[in-house]
Amino acid sequence: MRFRTVLFDLDGTLMDHLPAIHRSYVHTLPQLGLPAPTYDQVKRAIGGGLENAMLNFLPESRLAEALAIYRPFWAATMLSGGEPMPDALTLLERLHGGGVTTAVFTNKHGPSAREVCTHLGFTRYVRAVFGAKDTPWLKPEVEFTRHALEALGADPASTCLIGDSPWDVQAACNAGFPCFAVTTGTHTGEELRAAGAAGVYANLTEIGAAEFGLA
Repeated sequence: MRFRTVLFDLDGTLMDHLPAIHRSYVHTLPQLGLPAPTYDQVKRAIGGGLENAMLNFLPESRLAEALAIYRPFWAATMLSGGEPMPDALTLLERLHGGGVTTAVFTNKHGPSAREVCTHLGFTRYVRAVFGAKDTPWLKPEVEFTRHALEALGADPASTCLIGDSPWDVQAACNAGFPCFAVTTGTHTGEELRAAGAAGVYANLTEIGAAEFGLA
């Protein structure tokens, strides 16, 4: 295969965790006297890390208060309301079996991401899970991407990223390798192409066939 290392975003790419995320916002914001957001409002907000997403619904002065409510509820409920995307496990298994190094590269809280990956069966196929709070950085900061590549011993020339948001595309472009995007997450094909995605696909099955030759 032309790619020896494949970084995968998590939410919207390898898994659908939006029901659990929406539930946590609905639990949190009314306790601050704010309206419960709709499913679509939460979907449009997420992708840049929890703190950035939360600022779509409240002022920065109330962020710490909101996180103090959100995080314990999330920790207690996050394993209910998350499912692998179709063919996610199959793609990970086949890449792993072909000698490709795979890793999860996400703006989701790192400890939560690792717990979810274990719960859904991803961990057996990925070398590492890199998430928020594991380093001082988030996607698309190039330092975060470089950290992941260094930890994996990966060469950017034989690396790609699979994701569903402009943050994923920008993270890959900033580090000098392509991002192949799926429209199963938070952004449209037009938005992903405009961000600079090297290819846009309806799902992981299409990416597996087109980019890795996996029927």
